[in-house]
Amino acid sequence: MAAPLAFEQPSIDKAWQAFLQHIPVFVVIYLGTLVFTFLGFAIYFGIVLIAAGASGGNSDAALSLATALGQIAQFPFSLITSLLSVLIVAVPALFYEQGEVVTIGAAWQLVIGRFWRYLLAGVFFSVVMTIGFVFCILPGIAVALVTPVYVNRIFVTEMTIGEAFSQSFQIVYRSENGLSFVGLEVLTGLFAGFLTLLTCGLGAFVFVPMASFYLQNVAYNRGLLR
Repeated sequence: MAAPLAFEQPSIDKAWQAFLQHIPVFVVIYLGTLVFTFLGFAIYFGIVLIAAGASGGNSDAALSLATALGQIAQFPFSLITSLLSVLIVAVPALFYEQGEVVTIGAAWQLVIGRFWRYLLAGVFFSVVMTIGFVFCILPGIAVALVTPVYVNRIFVTEMTIGEAFSQSFQIVYRSENGLSFVGLEVLTGLFAGFLTLLTCGLGAFVFVPMASFYLQNVAYNRGLLR
C-alpha cells in the first residue's frame, strides 16, 4: 500500500516541492548519465581513431571493424546510461510508495541490489516499444504511454517483468480512469517539452522530474495505482 501522500490531490506546487526534496539524487543521476555517456563516446572514438591511425586511413575494412568494435565497447555504457535515466521516473514512484525522500544512498542500493531485474526490464520494454514503432507507429506510442505505470510496477512490486508489463497495459487502457490519465500524460509531456524549448533545453533538468512526480501522484490519486 502506498503512502497517504500518494493519494492527495495532485498539483504543480506539490510536484515542485517533491522535486526540491530530491535535488541531490537527481544531480547524481544527471552527472552519472553525463559521465557514462562521455566514457562510452570516448571509447568508441578512441577505438576508431586508433584503427584509422594504424591503417593510415586507407583500409575501409579496418575502419568498419573498428566501428563495430567501438559500438560493442560502447554498448555497456549505453545500458548504464539508460538505467540511470529510468531513475527519473523510478524515484518519484518510490517516493509516493514509501512516503520518504529517496536519498542518494537508497537509490544506489536499490539499483545495485536488483541491477539485473531493472536492466532486463528496460531491455524488454525497449524491444517491445521499438517493434511497435517499426511495424506501426501507434502501437509504439501506446507502449510508451504506459511507462510511468510500468516503471512503478517494476520498482515497487515483486511482479515478474511480464506481469508488470501486462498489468500496466490493463491499468492504462482498461481501467475506468486510464484513458483520462493518458490524456493528462500527453498534455503534461507537451507542456514540459514546451517549457524545455523555452529554456533552450536546460529546463528539462527540472520539468521532466516534476512531470514524473506529478504523473505518479495522479496515477495514485485516480486509483490506477494502489
